[in-house]
Amino acid sequence: MATGAATLALRMIGAMSLKRGAAEVPLPASRKTRALFAYLAASDRPVRRDRLCELLWEVPDDPRGALRWSLSKLRGVIGDEEGGPLLAADRDMVRLDCRRMTVDWRTLRALSTEDIRKSDTGVLIRAVTIDGDFLEGLDLPRCDGFQAWLAAMREDVRRWQVALLRELAQRDLEPESGLALVRRWTALDPFDALARVALIERLEATGRRGEADQQRAIGIRKLDEGDVPIPAAMRRPSVPVVAHDLPESDGKDPHSPLPEQQVRFCTASDGTGLAYSIVGEGPPLVKTANWLNHLEYDWDSPVWRHWIKAIIGDHQLVRYDERGNGLSDWNSDDISFETFVDDLVSVVDAAGLERFDLLGISQGCSVSIAYAVRHPERVRKMVLYGGYAAGWRIRASRAEIEQREAMLTLTKSGWGQNNPAFRQMFTTLFYPDATPSDAEWFNELQRRTTSPANAVRLQEAFAMIDVRHLLAKVKVPTLVLHARDDAVIPYAAGRGLAAGIPGAQFVTIESRNHLTQASEPAWSRLIGSILSFLE
Repeated sequence: MATGAATLALRMIGAMSLKRGAAEVPLPASRKTRALFAYLAASDRPVRRDRLCELLWEVPDDPRGALRWSLSKLRGVIGDEEGGPLLAADRDMVRLDCRRMTVDWRTLRALSTEDIRKSDTGVLIRAVTIDGDFLEGLDLPRCDGFQAWLAAMREDVRRWQVALLRELAQRDLEPESGLALVRRWTALDPFDALARVALIERLEATGRRGEADQQRAIGIRKLDEGDVPIPAAMRRPSVPVVAHDLPESDGKDPHSPLPEQQVRFCTASDGTGLAYSIVGEGPPLVKTANWLNHLEYDWDSPVWRHWIKAIIGDHQLVRYDERGNGLSDWNSDDISFETFVDDLVSVVDAAGLERFDLLGISQGCSVSIAYAVRHPERVRKMVLYGGYAAGWRIRASRAEIEQREAMLTLTKSGWGQNNPAFRQMFTTLFYPDATPSDAEWFNELQRRTTSPANAVRLQEAFAMIDVRHLLAKVKVPTLVLHARDDAVIPYAAGRGLAAGIPGAQFVTIESRNHLTQASEPAWSRLIGSILSFLE
């Protein structure tokens, strides 16, 4: 019986249900028949009968006969729609045509794989309105294949919902509605520091200061349990950075105080949460993220503090943490060069910047180059320090590749341990002239900034970077600097950048450290060259 297109609506998030128009359609009593319906709806492609039998029936139970019985029950429930039967089966394959049905899971998946920043707020809210696990209560403990599929699907749904909720948390919503959505975000991802901060901010904005204090304490305890870095905003109310917060000095004195910074968050096009901050006044300078950044630990660190002080004396500095790193989302499905470039796009758009200078350091140089080639109208000038055009798997000798792979193996086993011996090898490479206290600080930064798994994933992504074909396409004025005795990125890599970019200036820094320290004689030459170039 044809009843019109798209009259069937299948709910798969929460308790499974089916409606035809406004009327509830009773589902089969058999749990395996309902599980078969759900699997076919999620597949939306022909599935082999053998595969369905393996998932849902044991061999002694005559699986093919059980499958035929379940299919007959489904046909009776679904019926026919305009254009013919929705359920089609032949000797080998079974398919459920979902093009003429509405399925909440499909709506959520479609939104999560698009650029959700461009999605209508109402559409996003409707997509996350339905609460609950995927196929709630439809577990089949004795069917291992189905249970493994179900666990993976539930995690996908949770991540998609988190991505949409993270995006909604940034939008101008009615206070109570916004608070309810952030509560859900925190419940779905209790170890997300950004969710905890957003919840506290919403509670304070709605006058719930007592609850905000309670949630601050709960959040600190929860993040500490998960060994997740605790943002300063978890310890005190967030204070926006305004002009009178800035120090009266020019910002270049290494002993002068730093202003308050407010860590903000935005969402990349794939839903990954990114933490960023804006501080200082003057022409905007965006520092492209590099490995081992942490917006808050960097603020007081001997590695980055002198950089921040020098820059904010003349510029508005925009910094952000790379995905899988610092305060940004550690649970990202995709850690790759293209996502690094997209993260830069997301941050500058969220910060409302139209035209700005770029500062790339280490692998951030390659990301800056790709962005400047794709968006030359938005980049005024570009500074590249300690960078490269090709990652180590592409540029390095066989001996260096073997050494790097050995370091990856050690990273997997030793990165997260309290004993810093494994991380000391990175400290020695990055900062051979570091003082004992600075080396101790960098060892701890490594542990707190990312997980062992992400440390490996990030290094693998950096290894495959290749922007050599883009160098000749750079049209913005560019300054390249490199430490002569850098043990992390060879001096020749920096020279190669300058040689490949039309009109680029090159400055040699007499240092052995990957990132020049304030105590080095080379520091004044480095920062002076950068600030003079950006004038």
